[in-house]
Amino acid sequence: MEIKQRCVVGLTWTLKDTMGETLDVLEEPVEFLVGGADLLVVIEEALQGHTPGAKIDLHIEPEQGFGDFNDQLIFLEPRQLFPAELEEGMTFEGASLPPGCNAQAPVDALYTVTDIYPEHVVLDGNHPLAGIALRLSLRVSSVREATESEIGLGSAGTGFFRVTPVVAALSEQRTLH
Repeated sequence: MEIKQRCVVGLTWTLKDTMGETLDVLEEPVEFLVGGADLLVVIEEALQGHTPGAKIDLHIEPEQGFGDFNDQLIFLEPRQLFPAELEEGMTFEGASLPPGCNAQAPVDALYTVTDIYPEHVVLDGNHPLAGIALRLSLRVSSVREATESEIGLGSAGTGFFRVTPVVAALSEQRTLH
C-alpha cells in the first residue's frame, strides 16, 4: 500500500542537527496518522507515494519544523513558587503555572524547566528543537488504512516530537517522541 492522506505509517528514524550530532533515534516503529496532527507537513509531503521499506532523508529548516527560537518565551520565576521535587526537564502547561508566575507568559505554551537556581527557575516556552535545522532519516516500516477513530481524533496516538507535560511532582516522560 502506498502512503496517502488518511493512512497510518509505521516509522523509525534518526534525527541529527546540521553538525551531525544525533538528537534522537527511534529504533522500534511508531505509528503516525498521515493527514492528521501527528507529523510535520514537510514530513507528510515527503512520505506521499512511498511504500514499506522506503528510506527518506530530509533537511528540515526551523520554519518547516519547530520555528525560530523566541527569547520572549524565556521566563525567570521565583523558586519558592514551585514544588521541592522540581527537576530540570520537567514541563508545565502555561495555563497551569503556579500562581504568582509572570502574567505575560502565554497560557497556550508548554514550558520546560531548563535551570534551577536557589532563588529562581528558568522556564523556556520554546519547543526543544526551535531554531535548529534538522536532518531526518526515515524508514517506512508499515502502511495501513487509518481507522475511523484515528481519523476522528486526527491522530494515531503519537505526535511527531510532542513534548508531554508532566505533573509537577512527577517526571515520567522526558523523551522527544
